[in-house]
Amino acid sequence: MKAVTTALAALSLLLGVATYTGATAQDLRIAVESGPTSNDPHFHALVPNIAFHRHIFEPLMAQDARQVLRPALAVSWTALDDVTWEIKLRPNVLWHDGSPFTADDVLFTLARAGTVPNSPSSFRIYVQSVVKAEAVDPLTVRLTTAVPTPLLPNNLSLVLIVSRRHGEGATTADYNSGKAMVGTGPYRYTSWTPNEALRLQRNSSYWGEAPEFADVEFRRIAAAQARVAALLARDVDVIEFPSTADFERLKSNPQITTVESVSNRLIFLHLDSARAASPFVTGPNVLRDARVRRALSLAINRAALVERVMERQALVAGDLGPPGYFGTDPALTPDPFDPDAARRLLADAGLPTGFSLTLHGPNDRYVNDERVLQAIAQMWVRIGVQTRVEAVPRATYFTRATRTEFSAMLLGFSPNPETLGMLEPLIATYDAATGMGSANRGRYSNPAVDALIQQARTTVDNAARERLTQAATRAALADTAIIPLYFQYNTWAVRRGLSYEARTDEMTLATSVRRAQ
Repeated sequence: MKAVTTALAALSLLLGVATYTGATAQDLRIAVESGPTSNDPHFHALVPNIAFHRHIFEPLMAQDARQVLRPALAVSWTALDDVTWEIKLRPNVLWHDGSPFTADDVLFTLARAGTVPNSPSSFRIYVQSVVKAEAVDPLTVRLTTAVPTPLLPNNLSLVLIVSRRHGEGATTADYNSGKAMVGTGPYRYTSWTPNEALRLQRNSSYWGEAPEFADVEFRRIAAAQARVAALLARDVDVIEFPSTADFERLKSNPQITTVESVSNRLIFLHLDSARAASPFVTGPNVLRDARVRRALSLAINRAALVERVMERQALVAGDLGPPGYFGTDPALTPDPFDPDAARRLLADAGLPTGFSLTLHGPNDRYVNDERVLQAIAQMWVRIGVQTRVEAVPRATYFTRATRTEFSAMLLGFSPNPETLGMLEPLIATYDAATGMGSANRGRYSNPAVDALIQQARTTVDNAARERLTQAATRAALADTAIIPLYFQYNTWAVRRGLSYEARTDEMTLATSVRRAQ
């Protein structure tokens, strides 16, 4: 199949496309790498899920294409003091069933978002600081936090508001079936076939700008080359993440428009640094030793990953956020490629002949993810770490990773939009009660780092919070809490006659597609 789709892509790029078959002017078909893992907007804090759900449901405040906060269901938000926020809601907003949106729906959502059973990655971290939520009137909400929480508006921008009328008593299965899929967003839910397609219809009573296309189909095509072939055959109108090789060729095709943006998504490795015995490390869990974690980092040639595997569609990483993000530290640089130093560290740790482990990752979630895994494994083998790769579909992978079934794993995560938004879920000690460390699948724990994170997250003064964030990041990376690899580029390709607004958060949104002027 790969050979056939690659050949079709190459032929189409060479000859161009003479005819158009498919959607009408009112339809839009988008091919994506990963469909939603659930329709429940509070089940899994995963970028593709949030992107899909944003068409049907809306947050109080939204992040634009560069993660700047904009009014959505809230028209304003004001800090009355260090722990009290007043949020004014947009009037005359209707749910898809015609009932009015009110403060009561917000209160219900805040109570529900962090409590969905069996969540692979909970939204609790975004709402857990709120200890009191009250409706001042039908269009005013007042929130009280346990401690100063300067990032509360950013956190709430990821929490989609659901209707109390349809959500009270509703389970994740009710959302998956469509029964509870009643939102305020620009599109109404039509149907969902897991791992295949999600279909939407324009909401004619939407309070905001009407979507340009009446009917939208998100079609999951996991293989990048197959997505390219579908675009060139005009079976779809928009694709995300073309293969890195095909993206360069698409740029020269007059029938196609390409867009790209540096991503805020860090691709990194998490290592099991907690358990005495780890399931995929031979013998005792040597990953608990910071020298071993550091050795694994020094053995990785990040420049080669970017140049050869990612074909220059990435930026090497030495920090938690890309350059320019609040909280990043210009003094932090990527670990050098130094296999000799890596071997010395292993010897110092009592492992002169290395050890054996399995490196896990998805094969359908990140750009070139399986190729990246294989390349890293080869680099580790060269320092004596006998590495086996196991790449699995994302649905299985994230479930198992959340259950901490792996020893070393490839993951991606984005700040929101400060790098503090990486420290809290990825590096802080895991605490199910508070939501801290919710995505810390290696269960890294360092009390000194935790103290800095806690200080930062309760500091309202921007300059002081940035200094604390930088200090926490430096301490965590010096201890190799995670192994940063690179920031991938976000890329899209659309058929001639359409345009797409590139986003740093990698979300593929039907509302970002326009007919070209």
